[in-house]
Amino acid sequence: MILNPLRIFADIWRHRYLLGQLIKRDVLLRYRGAMFGVLWIFISPLLMLAIFAFIFGQIFQARWPQQETGMPFWLLLYSGLIAFNIFAETVSRSPTSVRSYPSFVKKIIFPVNILPVVPLGAALVHGGFNFLILIAALAWTGHLHVGILLFPLLITPLVLLALGFSWFLSAWGVFIKDMTQIVPVFIQMLLFLSPVFYPVGAVPATLRPFYQYSPLGAVIETSRAVVFGQPVEWGSWGVAFGFCLGVSILGYAFFQYSREEFADAL
Repeated sequence: MILNPLRIFADIWRHRYLLGQLIKRDVLLRYRGAMFGVLWIFISPLLMLAIFAFIFGQIFQARWPQQETGMPFWLLLYSGLIAFNIFAETVSRSPTSVRSYPSFVKKIIFPVNILPVVPLGAALVHGGFNFLILIAALAWTGHLHVGILLFPLLITPLVLLALGFSWFLSAWGVFIKDMTQIVPVFIQMLLFLSPVFYPVGAVPATLRPFYQYSPLGAVIETSRAVVFGQPVEWGSWGVAFGFCLGVSILGYAFFQYSREEFADAL
């Protein structure tokens, strides 16, 4: 069955070496020709974190709403952005993930279904380095908790959601070139509509259930809870996981249904 999740992820695993090479190529090409090369993987998030610390810590002296601990606002903001950026980077690049490889698409033996996974893999590479920097910053400020080790697990639903959207949008991107213009606008709107810059508790009560059980809201809140050293709300996380798994399966099914037309469209 095409909707069997075990078959879907087993197919990805079977092509893991090829996928790994494509992800490596994608990441290295991004920094090719730059003076510092792949060091930008470290430099870029460090600069961003330093700017957050200066703007929100020194100038605005911002404080997290209803915050009871002395954890800096910029660290909580950064932790939410790590999760959101994995989703944002994957979805933003997915409309061109298939269209950028016309020669691969026209090869019958090439597993085209792994091409939309490449943006996700690259986003996870950058997210991994961001996570290491977050751990270092938490240790430096004296707010490191052992619960932070759950962070990679807690963002799993968001990874599945990004993968599902990537399969959908990569298929649409073959036929609708405007997707490269539409998706970034959608991502910008979603950034401010998601609890990245504020907690769910600051949202009006009438909208709070939507934020608590939406995939982005649930994942960002639960992953930020381990940064706080607070208990995880596993109920909302479980609902998000089930929903995101369903989206990834449907995205794969839609991609497989559409792929026969790719060669003609390209």
